[in-house]
Amino acid sequence: MRSFGIGLAAALFVAVTAPAAVVMAAKKPVEEVTAASRTQGMAEAPAIAKAAGIACTVSDARFVGKMSDKKAKTETSYYEIDCDKGLGFILSNVTGATPTAFTCVEANSPQPDGKPSTLPCKLPGNADPKSDLAGYIAKAGIACTPDQVRGIGQSATTTFLEISCAAGDGYVLKTSAPADEAKPVAADNCLLYDDAASNIKCTLHDKAHRMAVVDTLVVQSKNGCTIKDRRYAGVSQAGAIFYETSCTDGKGYLYKVEKGQLAQTYPCEKASMVMGGCELTDAKEAETAQAGLYTKLAKSAGFDCEVSKYAPFPSPAGLDVVEMACSNRPDGAVGVFGGPGVKAVVHDCARAPVAGYRCSFTKPELAFPLVTADLKKMGKNDCAVSATRFIGKTTKGTGYLEVACADGLKGYIVEYTPSPMSVVGVIGCAFSKECKLPGNV
Repeated sequence: MRSFGIGLAAALFVAVTAPAAVVMAAKKPVEEVTAASRTQGMAEAPAIAKAAGIACTVSDARFVGKMSDKKAKTETSYYEIDCDKGLGFILSNVTGATPTAFTCVEANSPQPDGKPSTLPCKLPGNADPKSDLAGYIAKAGIACTPDQVRGIGQSATTTFLEISCAAGDGYVLKTSAPADEAKPVAADNCLLYDDAASNIKCTLHDKAHRMAVVDTLVVQSKNGCTIKDRRYAGVSQAGAIFYETSCTDGKGYLYKVEKGQLAQTYPCEKASMVMGGCELTDAKEAETAQAGLYTKLAKSAGFDCEVSKYAPFPSPAGLDVVEMACSNRPDGAVGVFGGPGVKAVVHDCARAPVAGYRCSFTKPELAFPLVTADLKKMGKNDCAVSATRFIGKTTKGTGYLEVACADGLKGYIVEYTPSPMSVVGVIGCAFSKECKLPGNV
């Protein structure tokens, strides 16, 4: 599936405002933390925080200062609060208006002109705002130890924060306004925004820095790729992140990352159905070559198949398991192939469920004659198989396949050993309560 994140990033062309308190207080020096300011802060700030919609217990606070606007005939009081958990805030309380709040991440971020913030958080509990993001990061479901943080701004309902991670990647955290880790938290990889039409951008590091994580993935995959080019391929709906590399030897790979860890590596010749396939490598040429290899392996296992298309299954270490469609025959199969010295095995689509696989390219009924032949081996000559149903496996590893018969009479439960695939027993449905297919009940 192609990433849905790019569209999301483009849709985020919203009015993101800078911390108003920082801008408005630019002309007023920040008062240092004093006992008097903390006494006044603890007396006044908790009620203001509650009015601003902040759901936390204020554990420390200070009164920062007050500004008067003679023209507007208003006064604005500023406070800093440290919460019992999560982020701290700067509060702006304008007479006659609902108080507003900005996180200490935003308050500590440099101004648009690059100058230091004029209204940073100074309370001891707010000394390291990035450490207060742990709950937000966990709720967003990402793996990140933040080394830098930055406030991007707020919309009417959302707070946008940028975090860069020690591993090199970066994210835009999106949470409520005011920020509350008890409410929904989402994270978008910064790579989503690099080429998107959005006024939200990641600036703590450049794209090249974030893409360096791919080098680590290549080392972990042990695929021998000398990187020619890198690409961020997107994020799946399940939250997995995908990267692509092309290699100097002409090969290419897709890398699936879940919670910061390499979960799977797909050679481009097997990745046509993963995130839209590879773009940096000529996958068609690679697919053709791979299909030729599977053709040879299938024939070596006694299954005459000119492989026209294939799709990989999750495979045990050292094995390559693929479903194959054939251009020279209507029925397909599942091939289990290994390296040198490993005997190739092919399971027809009718009996593949016994081995734990299910075909999608071809219909299992095309291989029903093979199951009919198995019944005849066991002396059941009266049944032409018309339907099958995999029941399950026994503790000894054999599998049961229920079959129905074309004549409408009761069918059978056939027992197989999966490796090698061989029929070892037959039970008539007249003697079993496990049969479910029409005609067998």
